[in-house]
Amino acid sequence: MSDPEVEHTPDGHHIVVNGRKWRATDSRIPEKFRTELVAELMRARRLVGTRGDAARPMVDDAKVALGERGEPWWEVPTETGLRERLAATIRALLRHRDGTTICPSDAARVVGGEGWRDVVPVAREVASELAAHDVVVVQQKGQRVDVRTARGPVRIAPGPSLERAPQS
Repeated sequence: MSDPEVEHTPDGHHIVVNGRKWRATDSRIPEKFRTELVAELMRARRLVGTRGDAARPMVDDAKVALGERGEPWWEVPTETGLRERLAATIRALLRHRDGTTICPSDAARVVGGEGWRDVVPVAREVASELAAHDVVVVQQKGQRVDVRTARGPVRIAPGPSLERAPQS
């Protein structure tokens, strides 16, 4: 949902603030997820004041997830760009939800627009890559699983290497 008080370029890809163009949030993100990611971005920005550069990766994850950084959301993404945005979305949503799990489809809905179902297999692959670095833990019925061999629904939980911020 766009803020009616913010000026957008005619194509909707940028906002104009004090005469400067900034990339707009991906308009295809469902409102529920946009709200979560904006809240996570604001929390991460506040942390930059207290934690400095240590909090900047959290800001970057939220901005990439929102489509405000990385490859332009209105263009067909490259495989690398899609994976980077999915990874950032998974990390940002897990930080925001503070200890609860997410579904690979949550990240796919943020990144994939109306074709999000086609993105779910890639989101599962990205979760596997993050699990290999202990950033996430992939679970099924509460038990750790290898998402590459697991059949059916899985959940993604924060792993021990996920940089987290205190909840405000």
